[in-house]
Amino acid sequence: MTGGPSDRAVLVERPGAARLVTRPRPEPGPGEVLVRVAAAGICLSDREVYEGRRAPGYVRYPVVPGHEWAGTVEAVGPGVDPGLAGRPCVAEGFRCCGSCERCRYGETSLCTAGYAETGFTEPGAFADRLLVPARLLHLLPYGSDLRAATLLEPAAVVAAAVRAGRPRPGERIAVVGAGTLGLLAVRWLAAHSPAGLTVIDPRAARADRALDFGASAALAPGEAAHGSFDLVVETAGAPTTAASSCLLARRGGRVVLTGMFGAGAAGIDPVHLSVSQLELRSVFGASSAAWADAVRAFAAGLLDPAPLVTHEFPLERFAEALDLVGGGDPAVGKVLLRP
Repeated sequence: MTGGPSDRAVLVERPGAARLVTRPRPEPGPGEVLVRVAAAGICLSDREVYEGRRAPGYVRYPVVPGHEWAGTVEAVGPGVDPGLAGRPCVAEGFRCCGSCERCRYGETSLCTAGYAETGFTEPGAFADRLLVPARLLHLLPYGSDLRAATLLEPAAVVAAAVRAGRPRPGERIAVVGAGTLGLLAVRWLAAHSPAGLTVIDPRAARADRALDFGASAALAPGEAAHGSFDLVVETAGAPTTAASSCLLARRGGRVVLTGMFGAGAAGIDPVHLSVSQLELRSVFGASSAAWADAVRAFAAGLLDPAPLVTHEFPLERFAEALDLVGGGDPAVGKVLLRP
């Protein structure tokens, strides 16, 4: 390619069809920054994009995936503070409008102006560089571990769940699921001094790993007594975990659903919900406030996601990296792409 600098990107042209392309290097427009990607994480939603299983309206093909990332500001567009150049950063994925009723209320992940998100409807970070609105940046301290910072996107979702769940010292807490969200939730909730922090997952090796992240017990489904927990944080998004999480909570307890459920998932018993007087919350992505919580905890050294990363691949090996995600191998944690 001639006529100027170029970049590489993984382009999913349509479900089941992805290739590494070379494209002209993006130029930041008004209010934008150009970020040099240090690393980008792959999650199950990226696999859904590739396989064509993401819900209609929540993806736009062709698309460069990649919504979990960290990098360094390389250039700024008109109207953007030039002092941002050279700063390590992450950025919120939701391209919220900032002016609708939900945004003005602080619920930026529920923007009513229409869904737009980096890596799903907007070009993402499975690339050498990407463009993001400067207003969505969260700056990191110089010298930050950008490999670990790729997990600040799921950490922000966990921060949103913790905000919704309001854990208090001395409570009995359960985390359902020991994937990336579950282990991050364990790390976060352990800092709230629970009387007990139990992780529930059918994969014994994954559940046991949660003990290293601060859990006090690791159980398989069916081993935890119903009505045992003050707070239950569901992170798995499996077909039965919304309903089973409600059964784990004590009467008057709290349940927060963070997993993304597919069609056909088991429903929650409304009789149990009402007679147990449960407080039920769900989380869709993360608001700006939750992002600020996660970044602050990371910058202060209170949240270190680095141990979750188990595999790293160059962009050229995207297909191989994607095959590992969701494959069921308990030795596979977070998989990164490194430009």
